[in-house]
Amino acid sequence: MPGPHRIEDTVAAGAPLDRARAALILVHGRGATAESMLPLAEAVGRDDIAYVAPQAAANTWYPYTFLSPIEANEPWLSSALSLIGALFAELGKKGLPPERIGLLGFSQGACLSSEFAARNARRYGFVAVLTGGLIGPPGTPRDYSGSLDGTPVFLGCSDIDAHIPLERVEETAAVLTKLGAAVDKRIYPGMGHTVNDDEIAAVKKLLQTLVVEESA
Repeated sequence: MPGPHRIEDTVAAGAPLDRARAALILVHGRGATAESMLPLAEAVGRDDIAYVAPQAAANTWYPYTFLSPIEANEPWLSSALSLIGALFAELGKKGLPPERIGLLGFSQGACLSSEFAARNARRYGFVAVLTGGLIGPPGTPRDYSGSLDGTPVFLGCSDIDAHIPLERVEETAAVLTKLGAAVDKRIYPGMGHTVNDDEIAAVKKLLQTLVVEESA
């Protein structure tokens, strides 16, 4: 895989892929690790889900803020997006199509997850964007193609987050809605740069929906 990020550094937990009813890709934030996302997997509390957490090179998916010119974050950004695509492909080989896979990111990982979904629009199990938004400076053209085809998208963020402007969360919700997503946007007044219990509960419900659909 071109660029700094390596699929070989991915961490797995939960159900073995040959027995998993669905999968959740967990994308960490800047300065964090794949292992740091596993407590979130434990918090959502399902043992029939395969949890897959990619690891960024040097613990960052791209070097500058997500509001920087896109070219300033290359080739890291393209490498990170390619890694997520490769994980979907590998899970597909194990019998888990995108419709049975959730994509969840926090902070920098949330920005990466929303950008991946927009650039690769199709039906996913769900996308959870926890404190993040689409990548690029204000005024970036959002001429994405394709359709998210009803994919549930959860957007959760503080109204005063020091890293994620509220305007970008609003823009992300509008763009993903236009792409055909079913967007659930929740703004939490005064919240810090963290994940709260309401967001965890929302992810639990989304995972339950994946398992129910798989059983139907």
